[in-house]
Amino acid sequence: MRKLILGITAAAAGFCMATAANAQQFPERALKMIVPWAAGGDTDNIFRPFAPLLQKHIGQTVVIANVGGASGTVGAREAKGAPADGYTLYAVHDYIHLTYYAGIADVKYTDFEPICLLAATPSVLTASTKTTWSDWKGFVEDAKKRPGQISVGATLGSTSHIFPAMVEKAAGLKLKYVSYDGLAPRMNAILGGHIDLTDSNLTQKGKVEAGQLRFLAIASAQRDPGMPDVPTLKELGHDIVYEVVRGLLVPKGTPAPVRAKLGEACAKAAAEPAFSASMKAQGTRVAYLNDKDYGAFLDKIDGENKVIMTDLGLIKK
Repeated sequence: MRKLILGITAAAAGFCMATAANAQQFPERALKMIVPWAAGGDTDNIFRPFAPLLQKHIGQTVVIANVGGASGTVGAREAKGAPADGYTLYAVHDYIHLTYYAGIADVKYTDFEPICLLAATPSVLTASTKTTWSDWKGFVEDAKKRPGQISVGATLGSTSHIFPAMVEKAAGLKLKYVSYDGLAPRMNAILGGHIDLTDSNLTQKGKVEAGQLRFLAIASAQRDPGMPDVPTLKELGHDIVYEVVRGLLVPKGTPAPVRAKLGEACAKAAAEPAFSASMKAQGTRVAYLNDKDYGAFLDKIDGENKVIMTDLGLIKK
């Protein structure tokens, strides 16, 4: 028995030494960043300019893999099932809380380790130019005349569903939801006049200026200087401030030294002026948090999202 115990102890010590050595050498090859939405969507547009900056500071190629499907769940499952070695990064936003509570996904944020929070983007209620109304007042009046007839494109159980549902409840309206997997197909639908409304953000500013879309209200605390004519929901009488926040996670069990290297590179990349400029162009603010603070933030917003989902009657039973 004593020999067996000594053998197990020696094997464990050897494993720990090998793990530490591997962590010191990390990274030795390219990293894959899983974006659980299609190319050209908001999440992709935020992480795509970040990837080369992270690559610069981590010292290896960072390849984006767009793994869409099932409200982001396909990508989440692939990330969860990846080896916990630091070579797979998971680009995430609030949907991971929402789809879990909605019963759409069996993947939770606690299946991962936090690396860094990067960005926060206020939601904007956006209308098709084929609707008969041009502002918030006209929308509300029409919605009250035609309950359940104004269509909203949304990724069900995700932020693009929760935000209009919050607006719907606050304004005392009833809308009709049409499911799309991510922003890119929703944008195609609203530009084609197939839906009346959707959740978007200031990345669509150019289409508004070109007369292809209308911004009705923004869910920020103050009006955005880039679109000063768009009222906030707060000034319209509804206490709704809603930002989609995005960060990087890795599979649970990734060694601490590896996470530390990723975190250091993430901090340097997030501080690059090029990243700030690219976020500003997309109506997004850099909202960097390190792994410890991001972990606490994830715990906080998970509780908040559970309350929102319960309040809206969208939580799984």
